[in-house]
Amino acid sequence: MSDPAGSPSPVDAYHAGLLAAGERLPSLAVVEIGPPDPYHAAEFATRYPARHLRLSAGDPVGPTLERSDGGGPVFLGGPLPWLIEAFFPPIARTLLVPRRNVKVVGFPSRQTGPGAASAPIVPDDLALMRGIPALLVVAPADGPTVRSAVEAVADRAGSAYLRLPEPSAPAVTRGEFAIGRASELRSGTDLAILALGPLVGPALTVADELRGVGISVRVLDLASVKPLDEAAILRAARETGAILVAEAAPTPGGLGTLVAALTAENRPVPVRRFGLPDLPAPPAGAEGLEAAGLTLERLRDETLELLRLRGKIT
Repeated sequence: MSDPAGSPSPVDAYHAGLLAAGERLPSLAVVEIGPPDPYHAAEFATRYPARHLRLSAGDPVGPTLERSDGGGPVFLGGPLPWLIEAFFPPIARTLLVPRRNVKVVGFPSRQTGPGAASAPIVPDDLALMRGIPALLVVAPADGPTVRSAVEAVADRAGSAYLRLPEPSAPAVTRGEFAIGRASELRSGTDLAILALGPLVGPALTVADELRGVGISVRVLDLASVKPLDEAAILRAARETGAILVAEAAPTPGGLGTLVAALTAENRPVPVRRFGLPDLPAPPAGAEGLEAAGLTLERLRDETLELLRLRGKIT
């Protein structure tokens, strides 16, 4: 992959991934809902007008997605408030049909949902989607990984959920992505940080800072949320002896809980969860993360505390 500094934005990467997949897969269609959003695929609509459809809040989504029965894929995308408030029940029913080839795409927007007077409280979308049996769940951190993930999801038969990063998210990876695999972005033996979405970049910053003082921190990108790379997680537990899970999601029911259960059953090591409190979700973007306390400084402090617990530093 190219150097992250010259990589496309998440929005450009998503559009490019759709166009590339659409060219390879003549049956691929895109269905979009909600108000105008940077992630809406205008270029795909221009190039393939017969394969693009816009729905309003009152339109039934189920019949539209039935075209994916035994075929597809159909990418259904929209701002998260619209997906959750107006469409989640029919979407969930659709995703439970085994032969459906639907890829639901969540845009990271706090735009007002249908019928709401102000921006709604959006539940943890990853937790909602993880609860749907046999559903692939993917959350790339940046543009390079978005591009890889879109094409991987398009090529995989069956339903999936793809949660996109903020349009302004910086490139921090080279786009390494495979379904069911965690990408090892930094090697290390003193501690492992398992990061997701907007906390991948801060995790890399902390690892690079500590490497400068002789501390070796492994960083794994958990963009493949489900299936989770259990082998890589247990290997990190065995080889580093401690794990910090960093995610911009509520810690109850988050990936940290899954990692703690997995290691407790197979390779008990100290596991610390760094995420959102069990409160309404903050505004999207870097300002929201800072307001919720998910800052680089706090991630650094959590990492140092876990290293002290292991006796790696004093």
